[in-house]
Amino acid sequence: MVLLVLAVAWPVGLLLWANGKIQHTEALSGAPDTPGTTYLLAGSDSRSDGSIPDGTEGQRADTIMVLHVPASGTASLISLPRDTLVQIPDHGANKLNAAFSLGGPPLLVRTVESLTGLTVDHYVQIGMGGVQHVVDAVGGVELCLDYDVSDPRSELEWTSGCHLADGRTALAFSRMRYGDPKGDIGRGERQRQVIGAVVKEVATPATLLNPADQVQLIDAGTNALVVDQDSGIIDLGRMALAFRSATGPDGIVGTPPIANTGYRPGGGLGSTVLLDENRTPGFFGRMRDGTLTKADVEAP
Repeated sequence: MVLLVLAVAWPVGLLLWANGKIQHTEALSGAPDTPGTTYLLAGSDSRSDGSIPDGTEGQRADTIMVLHVPASGTASLISLPRDTLVQIPDHGANKLNAAFSLGGPPLLVRTVESLTGLTVDHYVQIGMGGVQHVVDAVGGVELCLDYDVSDPRSELEWTSGCHLADGRTALAFSRMRYGDPKGDIGRGERQRQVIGAVVKEVATPATLLNPADQVQLIDAGTNALVVDQDSGIIDLGRMALAFRSATGPDGIVGTPPIANTGYRPGGGLGSTVLLDENRTPGFFGRMRDGTLTKADVEAP
């Protein structure tokens, strides 16, 4: 009887404890629902947590991904390049990640909704230090890159191949941009790889069945994440399952159709990523309906 009570009480208590630790922020727009469930994942480049003491102030959304689970059909994970040229509500044309610095999560959500036509149901934000702590909490992750890197900006030193990466290396792996021949597109691929590797480690029996690992992971995760006011630990669990589905053999991963990765619109914006205006509306429509195919996305 005691063992039965403990077996029931432990997971319930763990969930309640985890729910109480989650950090919340205003983010959702209240726009009418669209079919399926849409998660907006944003990686903040704020240095306020001390993870990268380079003196950079303020914050922008260094990583922007839309994870969509349709009512029926195929789940998809689409990276939106941070330099994508968009119309930011009430602010005009600018790079997508500027929405975060101009109006925080609420404006980023509205901008992504305007671009994709999808209503964001859950907003999840992670800071730079959060990546490092979560990776360390799962004991490191295996990451792969098929070329050597020595990039002083991100501090990534990498020998071609697959290696077990600790939190600091995984963070550099996610941040590296200038040493990647594909720039932001390549960085999006590596960021998806890091998140996928973490989700894979979390789902292993060694983690799921070890109370000490459970506590360490939940502590690291809840300290690293900030979510909208309506999301809780169950929603984060569903998001992890959706991520596994989207990155699995039947899921769709990539970026929207791109017309120009070095488009210069003027107005002091510099180089931006211009989406293909003819293909983009249909792309996000198929994403909503769960009918995207691997042929629709830019090759990951």
